[in-house]
Amino acid sequence: MTAHFEAVPPLTVVLLASNSVRKIITATYIVLTSFTDQGIRNVKDTTKRADAVKELARKVGVTAKEFFWTLGSYDVVAIFDAHDDASMTALGLAIGAGGNVRTQTLRAFSREEMNGVLAKLA
Repeated sequence: MTAHFEAVPPLTVVLLASNSVRKIITATYIVLTSFTDQGIRNVKDTTKRADAVKELARKVGVTAKEFFWTLGSYDVVAIFDAHDDASMTALGLAIGAGGNVRTQTLRAFSREEMNGVLAKLA
């Protein structure tokens, strides 16, 4: 007898014990970064450091979606997806410990997520 398996959509996990399908929720975070004195002295390595942050994020269970080098108050803006605040906090601490940037992390809500928040208002 051949087993038949259906493709499971991305971000979905099958809970075998209950035979139900549930979405794995990931939160989006926007990280605003400013170079420290050390970071600006070594600015030629900034794209290499972004690659290292992407790998570090993967190791702590966070997905680095995009990095943007910007003009204005912040030098780099990065977008991450994480399953929990603790993973994102661990990543933020590790980035800060490198001494090249100061960060400000913002939890971002999609339109769908914001509609869910608004639905809870009385």
